[in-house]
Amino acid sequence: MRADDPAPSEPGASEAIAPDRHKFVLASGSPRRLALLQQVGIEPDSLIPASIDETPKKGEVPRSLVRRLARAKAEAVTQTLMKDDELSKAFVLAADTSVAVGRRVLAQANYLDEAVAALQFLSGRSHRVYTAVCLVTPDRNYRQRVVETRVRFKRLSRDEIDAYIGSGEWRGKAGGYAIQGVAGAFVTKLVGSYSNVVGLPLTETVGMLRGEGYPIYFNWLSKAELNPQ
Repeated sequence: MRADDPAPSEPGASEAIAPDRHKFVLASGSPRRLALLQQVGIEPDSLIPASIDETPKKGEVPRSLVRRLARAKAEAVTQTLMKDDELSKAFVLAADTSVAVGRRVLAQANYLDEAVAALQFLSGRSHRVYTAVCLVTPDRNYRQRVVETRVRFKRLSRDEIDAYIGSGEWRGKAGGYAIQGVAGAFVTKLVGSYSNVVGLPLTETVGMLRGEGYPIYFNWLSKAELNPQ
């Protein structure tokens, strides 16, 4: 270096060099899962819902069910990406959530009578919410985790059930309710991950991604630079 050359500046946190850009695909069309990922600074490059048969097998327990379905979703989307040069080496994240009382799994409520039956069944009871997360790395290694949260509902009156049905929040939700909405008023006790009940356990998901080299913290630093105080 010549004497008149400017000395190199010390890079600060705001000047950190970005790691190699990893593509990220969410194997879901769920707006709730997308919002949760965005909450921790992850913006998927693509949303690709998996089309699979989600019918439980005879005698299948809830934990095994969500694990199998999350893996099947991840495999289906990963297979699709093999033909995509841009995303063939992307991280793929899939998840499946079920609400259960004992061994009984309450399916997604798509019709009014299904939602009413689910809410009546959950009224005054404790239930468990299971979410399986399946992460596929760029090297096509599979990592899985199942998270369980215990939730208890207060006893619901017929008026409360009718009013909740009128809100429309139950449509397409496991167990016929969305805890992040009006149904949050039904919960008297929750043990475990709240985000798991919404549809994606954030602590566990972030831990899996970090463990496989996804630049979670760099995304947080970038977010801070875009939103200075």
